[in-house]
Amino acid sequence: MKPKVVFEAVGVPGIIDDVMRRTPAGTRIVVAGVCMQPDTVHPFFGVAKEISVQFVFAYDPNEFAESLRAIAEGEIDVAPVITGEVGLDGVGAAFDDLADPERHCKILVTP
Repeated sequence: MKPKVVFEAVGVPGIIDDVMRRTPAGTRIVVAGVCMQPDTVHPFFGVAKEISVQFVFAYDPNEFAESLRAIAEGEIDVAPVITGEVGLDGVGAAFDDLADPERHCKILVTP
């Protein structure tokens, strides 16, 4: 069985709790997003599903390489988090759009 890992890189209140509710048992959640506000987590979901939560400060270059390999080989589907696509001329507007978390999650910049 492949290890189940979720990377939380959003950093908004409620995301960690939402991930804990949605992930399958035995998942490892790696929290890289920095939430600058108090956040609520319901420990029951972590206990009942034996979820491990790891907070990290930065990534190791090997983690980037492994993630890119997994995306390139189709092991990780990034389509669900890409909510928009712009060219280089649209980058400024994309940052404005990303200020509204209800509207966008990740915007892909395609040169």
